[in-house]
Amino acid sequence: MRTLILSDIHANLEALQAVRAHVRRKRFDRVAFLGDAVGYGASPNQVLEWLRALGTGLAAVRGNHDRVCAGLDSAEYFNRYAREAASWTLEHLNPRNLDFLRGLPEGPLDLSAEVAICHGSSVDEDAYVFSAYDAQLAFAGLPHRIILFGHTHVPSMFVLREQNGSQTLKVRLLTGRRLVLDLDPGCRYLVNPGSVGQPRDRDPRAAYAILDDTQQRIYFYRVSYRAAEARRRILGSGLPPVLGDRLLYGA
Repeated sequence: MRTLILSDIHANLEALQAVRAHVRRKRFDRVAFLGDAVGYGASPNQVLEWLRALGTGLAAVRGNHDRVCAGLDSAEYFNRYAREAASWTLEHLNPRNLDFLRGLPEGPLDLSAEVAICHGSSVDEDAYVFSAYDAQLAFAGLPHRIILFGHTHVPSMFVLREQNGSQTLKVRLLTGRRLVLDLDPGCRYLVNPGSVGQPRDRDPRAAYAILDDTQQRIYFYRVSYRAAEARRRILGSGLPPVLGDRLLYGA
């Protein structure tokens, strides 16, 4: 089973189109979406229509922006720009896409006995997994060997090895156009593929990953896209300019 892993598209149609073009010649059996389809960007309906069209080939959880943009929660804890984007998104979603967004489940969600997906931490969809402490909590929240998460917008991997009653936890930030990592059967993994539409690691390229269960291997990719066009779409929609500017720098 090969799983295309996408996270944090944030209504960035241009980034999603670039990823779709990049995976066209790669084989995958299903799509795992880790949340935040909308918010920030100017193409929420187009992104949600693509996700909806995947049908049973999609396994998805909601993100915090999905929850707020769908009107299921208050935006009071968002910054000013995120609040403006959430309000704009709710006003512009068509009824079918709004229903779909409201129907996305809260994670975590099992993909198999070994693999689960969530948006933030496995214990809290709003929690960020940045530190070793955060990772320990996330590992403790689920028994799965591989936990796929998003929310931080930073491609990264936490590796937990338990041996002779002791634990070793290592973290790795994932950089480069293409990276292939083999999975050790004696380890557990927290894996963040990075963000499709809102990278935050100073690399403006869209990020995604493919998990191959059979080969026990994960492929990470970065893809250039028309960020300037995504920015123009944001400006033309009346959204805060900073939401477009940041796309040019991956910040």
